[in-house]
Amino acid sequence: MSSSLIIVIVIAAVIAVIAMVAGYYLARHSRGSIKLVLPGGAYDAGGTIEGTFTMTTKKALEGKRLFVAVIGREVTEERDGNTTRTRSREIYRDERVIEDGRTYAAGETKEYAFQLKAPDINNADSLGGMLGEALDLGLELLSGRDERLEWRVEARLDASGIDLADSTRIYLNSGM
Repeated sequence: MSSSLIIVIVIAAVIAVIAMVAGYYLARHSRGSIKLVLPGGAYDAGGTIEGTFTMTTKKALEGKRLFVAVIGREVTEERDGNTTRTRSREIYRDERVIEDGRTYAAGETKEYAFQLKAPDINNADSLGGMLGEALDLGLELLSGRDERLEWRVEARLDASGIDLADSTRIYLNSGM
């Protein structure tokens, strides 16, 4: 195979991937949107997270459930020379169903208020507590790994086809 043919194949593959991603977001946007609003970005561990979200439908949607969630992800970065590999996994999820399944009419706009309990990251039974964090820090220094917890609040309409969703990163104050 000539090098010019390989370049053409690579360029075509990149264009196809970009077109698929753009198509997904255009299809999602054409169905409607959710806009999440949180009054603060930092919350006390074990405290209350209050917020609102507005859902607007552009087309009639068959919703399975409408919910908000606090989601915790452990993000690990491993360095080996000039290479960094990042992995993440969900370690915490607390959902509150706002509405069970129903049909949402085209052109419908509605605001929803919610309250969620922030995870108690200081509790020894919750996420390993401070002792676990101290041990993890020691292992990170020895292994060239960096681990952190990232927290998000997400509002989502689980719908037939493509979901409507919005999320916002939050920070938890440990209070220690």
